[in-house]
Order: sequence, then C-alpha cells, then structure tokens
Amino acid sequence: MAKKKILLLSDDLRMSSGIGTMSKEFVLGTAHHYDWVQIGGAIKHPENGKVVDMNESIRNETGVKDANLKIYPVDGYGSPELLRQIMGIENPDAIMHYTDPRFWGWLYEMEHEVRQEMPIFYYNIWDDWPAPQYNENFYECSDLIMNISKQTVAIVKEVSKRKPRTDWDCTYIPHGISEKYFYPISVFDEEYKQVESMKKQLTDDNIEFIVFYNNRNIRRKMTGDVIMAFKTFCDTLTEEEKNKCGLLMHTQPIDENGTDLPALIKAMCPELKIYFSDRKLEPNQLNWLYNMADVTINIASNEGFGLGTCESLMAGTPIIVNITGGLQDQCGFKLKGKHVTAKDYDEIKSFHDDRKWKDHPDLTWGEWVKPVWPSNRALVGSIPTPYIFDDRCRFDDAGQAIKEWHDMDSDERRQCGMKGHEFVNKDDIMMSSKKMCQNFIDHMDKGFEMWKPRKRYSIFKA
Repeated sequence: MAKKKILLLSDDLRMSSGIGTMSKEFVLGTAHHYDWVQIGGAIKHPENGKVVDMNESIRNETGVKDANLKIYPVDGYGSPELLRQIMGIENPDAIMHYTDPRFWGWLYEMEHEVRQEMPIFYYNIWDDWPAPQYNENFYECSDLIMNISKQTVAIVKEVSKRKPRTDWDCTYIPHGISEKYFYPISVFDEEYKQVESMKKQLTDDNIEFIVFYNNRNIRRKMTGDVIMAFKTFCDTLTEEEKNKCGLLMHTQPIDENGTDLPALIKAMCPELKIYFSDRKLEPNQLNWLYNMADVTINIASNEGFGLGTCESLMAGTPIIVNITGGLQDQCGFKLKGKHVTAKDYDEIKSFHDDRKWKDHPDLTWGEWVKPVWPSNRALVGSIPTPYIFDDRCRFDDAGQAIKEWHDMDSDERRQCGMKGHEFVNKDDIMMSSKKMCQNFIDHMDKGFEMWKPRKRYSIFKA
C-alpha cells in the first residue's frame, strides 16, 4: 500500500526553534508511515527559493529505507502562489499546519480551494484564555485539530460552539520528547565524564547547585524575573552557600525582543554566579546540561507546552514551572487521586487561579515539580492577537521554589527527578516521542478516513 504524502507548513525542521525541533521529531518518527514535503519557514531563510532533497539524510537517520522528505525553504511563511505550485508538483494527500494560525493566514483564505482536493490538519499550540473567538474561522477551516495541551482542547471547543467538534476531530496530542537524546546519565556512566567536562567549561569548580534556564530571551519567557528569582533565593543564603550556587542560562544574553541580561545582572546582582550558554548545541550536548542541573525553571507568562521543562523531566531533572498553558500538563495534576483529563478542562478551564487551586484539598501534583501560581492575570493584545491572558507569577515565589529544591537532600532531589522521568514516559501521559508519533498516525489516518471534499462554491463580493 502506497504511503500518504503530507505537506507540512511550519518552521524549517532544520531550525533550532521549538516548532522546528518538534517538526523534525514527528517527521522522523512517522517517516515509515508517511512521505513528507515541507514549506520550511524562517524570518529570513538563507536557502530561500531552493529545493532541498533530504531523502538520504532522513533514511540514514531513521533506518527507514523508503523514507522521503523534501523541503522548500521560504522567507517568512509562504504564499498561495507557492502552495499552488508545490501542490501541482508534489500532489500531497493532506496539508498539516503547525504553529500560530495567523502566521499562515493566507492558507485559510484559500481553504475553499484546498479542501476540495485534500484535508487540512492543524497542530494547535494556543496558549491561554479568554476563548479566542477571532480564531473561529481558522478552526472551522481545519478538518482535524490536534492540540498540545489539555487546556487548548477546551479552548477550541469553546470557540467552536456554533459548530461543535467531536472527540476525534479536536484531540489532545502533547509534544513528545526523544528518548534517544534525552535521558538520565548516572555518575557511574562513562558519558558522565562529558557532563563534568561541560560543567567545568561553563561554571566554576566550586558550584554544587545549578538552576538551569533553557528558553529564548523574549518578554513572555520572563528572563529578567528568572534572574530576580535566583537573587531572591540567594539572598536567603550565607556567603559560603551563595558561592556554591549558580544560574546557567542557555539563551542569548541580549535580544531585541527581550531583556539586556548582562545590564540587569550588573545593576541588580553583580556578585551572583550567573553563566550563559549561547551557542547552538546538539541534542546530546543539551542533555548534558539537563543532567548537570539540579533543577530546571520555566516561569513564562504564556506557554503553549514548555519544551525545555519536559526535556528536563525526560533527563531525570526536576522542574519549577508557572501554572499556565501546557506547563500544567507537566505537573501531573490529580483531583481526588485521578489524573486530570482534557475533558475535565471543559469545566476547570485552567488551574492558574491561586485563590481557588493553590491550597485546594483535592488537588495534588507530582513530586518532580514545584508549581508557582500566578499572582497576576493581565489582559494583553495586539493587532493580530486582539486579546489573551498573561499569567504572571511573583519572582519571590519562584525564588522560594528554588530554595525548596536547594534545601532538599541531593539524593532525594534526584529521586524526584526520576519520578518525573517515569511520568513523561507513561503511555497514558503521551509525552514520549514514540507515543506522540503513534498518536499522529492514529489521528491523521482517522482524518483521512473521515474526510469529505469541501463542496465547490463561488465567492461574490457584496
């Protein structure tokens, strides 16, 4: 039986962005079942206008002898003309779109044309409430919506009340982390020498406790607040203890969309041990950083999923997260002893509200996480995104969470991290790469089975 060919619209899968990273992960993981073509976007693509045959590369990497992948690099996010051209050349069986829908708004403007020939599958990364009614047309134009968080499933269903979606065409598929690249490394493993070597390169010899940050330096990632949280924590220590603690930030120290971190450090905490890792790393090298760390922190005010903290759990390192977006799913929340499901979010909406959930007697979470509840919910917006909540936690609270991990015995802390490793690898949690890819296959095959061509019609301007 011939494989279906899927045309993927997303960041170029060779790029290091979260979208690019996950695009590569599910393309490689499903190459035995589907052939892939990609319109690979980048703000300014160095290979714009070229056609890149990736067959040999993907076959070597996956071991799948008939794996097929071709990339059409493009500046920005393409155009209807480019799509028509590629559809004519490649004859795909479906389009899969992955990222914020407004980046590819032109696709939805021509959906009446596309869906006469093939279905549109959408991998949705939406972050937060209120229900984005301005996305209704995007959702309505998609034959299958796969969502990266349980909260996002509830958001889509709320927006789609006029034309309710079913469990099969609005489903939960969280990001899956590669077990091949991210795993715990014991001090007894030969590879641990690489961890120690990298630690010597990036930190001081006397550092015994490392807080790790792995995110872009942009406003919503709250990089400045991460530094202030670390300062708040260090202010509770003696000078001797303080000198043994370090914050390692795998990010660009200065970003036009973020904070001038060296300037902040110089002004607010020049005496603290704060280190930067700003070069691109291979996945195995990034795994060394997670294994080097004692805890990984993500207190972003909006977060569709939170790739870095999930990678950290896969590596067996515990986490600190702000209770927003998909970060909630990594906490292992239970109500009355039962894991919270996507369906539960129809009623719950979100666990962000500290007044309701922080001390709720029926709510528990995993031993691998110190959750930090937002203290402020702001409504922000822009022209393309008219409104969305911004969940901001206090850096003082994040600092207290760091202290709780610091004061824990190192063996106990490691055991907590290993429980997180076990959690993300469970089949019913679905955060391993293997499980994610199987979910894609199951749901997109169902999408092909259920799809009906869109009826032809003509557009008349009033």
